[in-house]
This record gives sequence, C-alpha cells and structure tokens, in this order.
Amino acid sequence: MRTAGPDLDADPARSTDTRPAGTRPADARPAVTRPAAATPPTAAATAATGRRLWSELEHPGQAVAHLTPNWFASVMGTGVVAVAASSLPVREPLRGTAAGAALDALALAAWLTAAALLVVLLAGSALHWARHPATARAYARHPVMANFYGAPAMGLLTVGAGAHLVGERVLGATAGLAVFAVLWVLGTALGLATAVVVPFRAVVGTGAGGGTSTGAGGGTSTGAGGGTSTGAGAVPTTAPAALPAWMMPVVPPMVSASTGALLVPHVPAGQPRLTLLLLLAALFGLSLVAGLMTATLVHGRLLAGGPLPVQAAPTTWITLGVVGQSMTAALLLAAAAAGVAGEGAAQVLRVLAVVYAAAMGGFGALLLLTAAALTAHAARRGLRFSLTWWSFTFPVGTCVTGTSALGAATGSLAVDALAVALFGLLLLAWSLVAARTARGAATGALLLPVRG
Repeated sequence: MRTAGPDLDADPARSTDTRPAGTRPADARPAVTRPAAATPPTAAATAATGRRLWSELEHPGQAVAHLTPNWFASVMGTGVVAVAASSLPVREPLRGTAAGAALDALALAAWLTAAALLVVLLAGSALHWARHPATARAYARHPVMANFYGAPAMGLLTVGAGAHLVGERVLGATAGLAVFAVLWVLGTALGLATAVVVPFRAVVGTGAGGGTSTGAGGGTSTGAGGGTSTGAGAVPTTAPAALPAWMMPVVPPMVSASTGALLVPHVPAGQPRLTLLLLLAALFGLSLVAGLMTATLVHGRLLAGGPLPVQAAPTTWITLGVVGQSMTAALLLAAAAAGVAGEGAAQVLRVLAVVYAAAMGGFGALLLLTAAALTAHAARRGLRFSLTWWSFTFPVGTCVTGTSALGAATGSLAVDALAVALFGLLLLAWSLVAARTARGAATGALLLPVRG
C-alpha cells in the first residue's frame, strides 16, 4: 500500500517532493486520515476494492496531481521494443514464415501501445500543469526529477522512428514518414532544450546540483548530493554525488542522431541532405562527450561512495543507453553518408563506425554486467517495484539496435546471435515491468507520491 509523500533518499528517480515536513503546496489536496474500520473487511470486499479502477486514489482528479516526467520512460521502453524488433538480423530470413509474422505483429503492437501511451501522457501532463501548476513547477525545479524531462523528448523520437519503421503498415508510407519527421523535429528541439537548460539550472540553481550553499548570514546547508560550502558565493568543498539520472537530459541528442539518420535519404540531395547529416554528426558529438563525461562521474561516485540507495539501483542501467545508442548512431550515420560523401570517404566512415561500435560494445558489456550485479545486490536488500524499473528496458533496447547494426555492417553471425539474445532480455524485462506498471496504474498506486 503506497502512501502520499516522498522519500528522496530511497528513490530519487521517482521521488519529487522537496517540501519541508508538514507542508504542502497550495494546490495539493490535504491528506485524509481514515479511521480504523470497526471490523475487518471481508475477503469479497477487499477483492472488489482491488478490482476497482484507481481504488487507491481519493478522487479521479488525483490521477494527474503527481504525474511526473519519468512516466515517459514507459513510452521509451515500449517504443524501443518495436524499433529493436524491426532491426533484428533474423527479420529478413524469417520473412514469410509464421515466426516472421509473429515478430512483425509484436513490433506493430509495441508501436501502437507506445503511441497510445505518448498521447495519454502528453494529455495528462497538460492537465497536470493546468490544474497543479505549483506541483509541476516544483518537479521542474527538483534536482533529480528535472533530469527526467529528457524522457518526453526520447519518447517522441522513439515513437517517431517506429512510425517509419513499423507504423507505415497501418499509416501508409507517406503518412508514416510525415509523422516521423514531425515527431523528430519536436523531439530534437525538446531534447536540445533539456541538454542545455537542465544542466544549466543544476549549475546555477540553489542546491540544484546536489551541493550546498549558504546565504550572506552564514551557516551551511546540505543538498541532495552531500556537498558543503560556507559564506556567500563559496565554492563547494565536496563535489555533489553524481546520479545516473544526470544522463537523462544529455542522451536525447544521441537518439536524434540515430533516428535522424533514417531521414537522410528522404531529404533532397545536395545542400539540404549535407546540412542534415552535419547536424546529426554535431548532435552525436554533443551527446557522446557529455554522456561519457557524466558516465565517468557516476562510475566514480559508485567506486567512492558505494552503491546507490536500494530503490535507485535500477537507474544504473541508464548509463548503458548512451553506449548502445551511440553504436546505432555511428553505424547508421556512416551508412547515410554514402549518399552524401564520395565513395572513398563513405568507405572510411563505415570502417571507423565499425571499429567504434565494436569498441563501445566492449564498454557496454562492462556497464551491463555492472548494472546487473548492482541490481541483484539491491534485490537482496529489498528492492521494490517503482517506475525506476523502466531503466531496464530502453538502454537494453539501444544495445539491441546497436548490435543489430554492427552485425549488418560486418556480417558477423556471432554479433547477430548477440543481438537476438539481447532482444530476448529486452522482452523479458519489458514484460515484467509493463505488467507491474499496468497493475500499479490501474489501482492508482503509481499515481501517488512515494513514501518509504
């Protein structure tokens, strides 16, 4: 049974409330204390309550009162199943068979589900900002939750790519491409905004980076990261603790680079196509450097400070995303360059992309095994389900697309087999997380802020 109120230390990716104890924003509904029942409810009554939609909410309007941006991770995780399925090396050999039809049906179902989730969450977010502006602004200012504004951008980009790769079967080629282009532009613009604004606010905002600050009157205060400082404008003496959530605002440009490569052949040849390709290369570089810098900080934090709080352990998988997505982007951009650069230059780019993807694959294996070990460690310490579990899906999905692209570029059967194995892992993770999320959303438990 979930109760209202946050637990910032236990689950930084889901916790969002920074109010002092005993206070609430003006637009929040006062907590209701229910008297104990005179007699225990019957089993039938308990079952009926459990079956009622949003049984844990006091009223339906509460469904959007705490709708945080990390809900869009469900769009990312579901959409990447469709994109990964469409890129598998076994797709062509299975074409025309029952297994191939099942794979196509799975990809289409995943894309349709992701698209529906995107529409519902966009509408819910609009209602959240309209009806609960103080709470929404608090989430946007929160030093951890603000990072997850990268999730809506990646959700738009993933559903857009799926519209082209999978959705054209129901939309038609022209409409599918148009949806892809529109969502790519929107997702790229939002992703660039989060890549700049969120880190900027973390640097200049009061306590936004997890460090501490003091006013002119002296004294110290400690932020989420544990750093300290004294005196007005003092520099923290201890660096704030890095969190995997810091990756969220800097990865969207990499998703734009990889999905945008699919748009290149549809742009008029000449300067328009060259301009788009150079833009995608710039987005690749922006996200790669910023992502690896952040991943290094996170790895250092784990080595120096030990594992994350139990409920935050699944977020360690987020660092894997920039690896798999950059593998995908490098290989797709090299293939797209064949229609822009000369044959000699294109061949050099293809070789460099293969070398890069193979090397990053080794780094990704290290991150995957580390994240799996830390998750198992947290499970032994009482890890409970929360929205952070969606971190198990999208990063693994990017590794599927990356290894699939590497297999296609090299013809390696071993890499193809690895892509299929990773896809199996993705399906297992998605099935578990989607089922638990659906149950929590149906009862309303996941629509309440978390405490303990």
